[in-house]
Amino acid sequence: MSDEKRLSTTQLAKLRGVSQEQMFGQLTALGLIEKQEDKWQLTDAGSAAGGVYLTGKYGQYVAWPEDFQLPNAPSKVDAPKLLTATVLGQQFELPANKMNYILSELGWIKKGLKGWLVTEQGLAMGAEQGEDSRSGIPYVRWPEKITRNRALKDNVDNMKGVDKPKTDTDKMDSFRHKFEATHRTTDGHFVRSKAEMLIDNWLYMAEIVHAYERKLPIEEEMYCDFYIPTGKVYIEFWGYENDAKYLARKQEKLAIYQKYNFNLIELTDKDVLNLDDILPRLLLKFGVQAY
Repeated sequence: MSDEKRLSTTQLAKLRGVSQEQMFGQLTALGLIEKQEDKWQLTDAGSAAGGVYLTGKYGQYVAWPEDFQLPNAPSKVDAPKLLTATVLGQQFELPANKMNYILSELGWIKKGLKGWLVTEQGLAMGAEQGEDSRSGIPYVRWPEKITRNRALKDNVDNMKGVDKPKTDTDKMDSFRHKFEATHRTTDGHFVRSKAEMLIDNWLYMAEIVHAYERKLPIEEEMYCDFYIPTGKVYIEFWGYENDAKYLARKQEKLAIYQKYNFNLIELTDKDVLNLDDILPRLLLKFGVQAY
């Protein structure tokens, strides 16, 4: 074995005057390391570049030659830019706490015992989990491209009370325009059918905060029947099972729910007749207690 001194990635970052996160980000971007089951692993390119595995107090880790040079390494200025909630809030003219609540409402982060934890959906958006070096409180950082995400911008506009014109997709949603929302619920919502009125009334009487026809936090234009922020649960009531266009629309919606791995409860006419038995059990699966 060579006597050449080896440095951990953290030590290498300190030697180069960059943050640990930047160094790991640069090595990943160059294809030298990759994360597998929460552990950093060398790729073939990383081994060829001089990376090795060493064993220390906390187990196996990746190490590099002291004189290791990143191939075509980006400068600190060119390093991938990751934004905290504070910086995102500054761009959207909102305080960091409101920014985090918007990101949580979208399902991209969730509240930890202290701080914020990234979800699977957040990881899919390019987020990275961070941790305060002194307090250990977790936080999440975001790629700059997130500022152009349509779902995020829509939710920011909603938070700020910005009126937006209807989109062409809104106008073409034949089902939502064919059946007007004329049924008034106990909490004042206007819904499109008696079944939806019964579901809404049940949620209200169970003291479960909910939204009606909320737009899903995705790039596609799609609305759910009901949304429960606690547990990030979506409820769809399926009626008109003999209508071919309705069935096609149903399959399209189900495919999107599956694509984004959203928590979904499906109800039929039969279920609506027995909500007291059906809904508490289904909601509990997602951590929502009805009574």
